[in-house]
Amino acid sequence: MTLFDSHCHLTAEQFDADRDAVIQRALDAGVTRMLTLATDVASSRAVIELAERYACIYAAVGIHPESVGQAETGDWGLIRELAQHPKVIAIGEIGLDYYWDKTTTALQQHFFEKQLELAAELNLPVAIHDRDAHDKIIGTLRNFAIRDTRYAIGEPRGVLHAFSGSVEMARTAFDLGFFVSFGGPVTFKNNKRAPEILRALPLEKILIETDSPYLAPHPLRGKRNEPAHVNLIAQRIAECKGLPIEQVAMQTAQNAKELFRL
Repeated sequence: MTLFDSHCHLTAEQFDADRDAVIQRALDAGVTRMLTLATDVASSRAVIELAERYACIYAAVGIHPESVGQAETGDWGLIRELAQHPKVIAIGEIGLDYYWDKTTTALQQHFFEKQLELAAELNLPVAIHDRDAHDKIIGTLRNFAIRDTRYAIGEPRGVLHAFSGSVEMARTAFDLGFFVSFGGPVTFKNNKRAPEILRALPLEKILIETDSPYLAPHPLRGKRNEPAHVNLIAQRIAECKGLPIEQVAMQTAQNAKELFRL
């Protein structure tokens, strides 16, 4: 099988002791491509440095909603500069998080919109974080899609990472040019909605991810996650949709390559 982990954080400190071994395990498991994402300027530099070392790793740069309070004025210029590196294939992780910090909603919105503008300017897709902000995310993306014509007609605009919305929300995202991505939570035994949602959505619009080192799938829940475990996500989707895991792996990898223009 050929697998594509469309969202991981390989520069996280949890991997400092054995990062090279983690990457090798992913390759051994058939994960031929990994997108590692940033959360601020420092991690944007770090993901590029890692992507330069490994042909199988690509980078996304940006400022996460939980990091906007610490961002400095000069960070915009630095992100713009870093985004033009040849191994950078997306702007991310960007978006809104109303779960951890509801006091910076206006600032989060400002950074979200500004980074959407940067992605359009540079013709890069976006990787979007959405925590307890479904309506605001969709509203922002709809307004942006209406007024911004810099993406080519029919060209994918991005992905809603760690998707936790409804079937209706996913279909709206598809209409706006977005994929949805699923990770460890779809394997959790207490996630009763996952099978219904996965069955209702076309495989051609789905990506798979680990969000490593977070959200390890069952039966590894609670442990450190890593890209090699993305096969467990593919297996769960295959079970829910009644498909061979090889088909899920192949199609989701093709979807990621289409989105990130690889």
